[in-house]
Formats: sequence, C-alpha cells, structure tokens
Amino acid sequence: MRALRLEADQLSLRVGELAELLTDTVNGGASVGFLAPFDLERAVAWWRERVAAVAAGQLAVWAALDDAGRTVGTVGLAFPYPGKPNSPHRAELVKLMVHRDARGRGVGRGLLAVAEEAAAGAGITLLHLDTETDSPAERLYRAAGWTRAGVIPDYALDPTGVLRPTTLYYKHVGALTR
Repeated sequence: MRALRLEADQLSLRVGELAELLTDTVNGGASVGFLAPFDLERAVAWWRERVAAVAAGQLAVWAALDDAGRTVGTVGLAFPYPGKPNSPHRAELVKLMVHRDARGRGVGRGLLAVAEEAAAGAGITLLHLDTETDSPAERLYRAAGWTRAGVIPDYALDPTGVLRPTTLYYKHVGALTR
C-alpha cells in the first residue's frame, strides 16, 4: 500500500474512485454516516463537496493505492476552524475506509499511522474520533493504541437504519505542550 496525500486538484481527479470506495463501504455495512443503499451519484457529490475544505486547509485526505494504482482506502483529518482559538492542538480523524477487496492487508492500520504521523508533524497533539460500538473499526483503533473515552447510546443510524451506540476515542500524538 502506498498512501498519497491529496491536494484539492488531486482530490478532484480521484473523486470517481473515492466515490466507488464510499459506496462499497456503506453498502458493505460500515457505518460512516450514510444509509444504504448508497449510490455513486450521491457519493460523487459528497466527495466534490470536500474539495473546498481541502483547498482551505480545513481537511487533509489520503488515498491508499494498491500496486496497480487503484484507490483501496482513504482517511481524513478535520482540523479546527481558525475561529476556534481553544483547539489548535486537536483534529478529528474522519472517514477511515477500506474497500472490501483490500481488507485484512493492513491498509486501515497503514492509513491510521499515516494520519497520526501527519497530525504530529502539523503540531497536532490530540486526535479524536467516533465509531460504531463493536464494529471492526473499533477493534482497529484499540489495537493501534487509541483510548476509549466513552459510549453514547443510540447515537447514529447504521447503514440499515438501525440506531447504534457510538464509541468515542482519543489518542495523543506528537509532543504535548501546555
């Protein structure tokens, strides 16, 4: 796996591949904020909406590429808005997705490590995320050293429309400053 940080123009060029990944993820049952069935047209529109945030530096997106150059995974870091002076040290890990064909090969773990390293390099010292409780993603985060902060019951609908609890996690990265 090779991870490529996508600038806004590169994200625009890869919207189709990322949309296919998003539809595969949602329609495969992963809870990433959408209900199934999820079609390619809506996925393309969602990714196109992210381009401006990447251009503004509010969002960083990586694509995991397989040996053939196909996008098989992605992860993002959402940075705090400049108007939020009490949180320049933290970012949210968002939309970690791995295509069903590529699971079990370390793609998710690799993307997680890339995002953590990039966050630390950008001066971020605290990452946080939320994920469906008892999901495969939750096992990944625990194995990667993330700390469980708590569970919110009935937080979000899963792709089938069933209310599920969400677990909040955090991880310190980089050097802590006070």
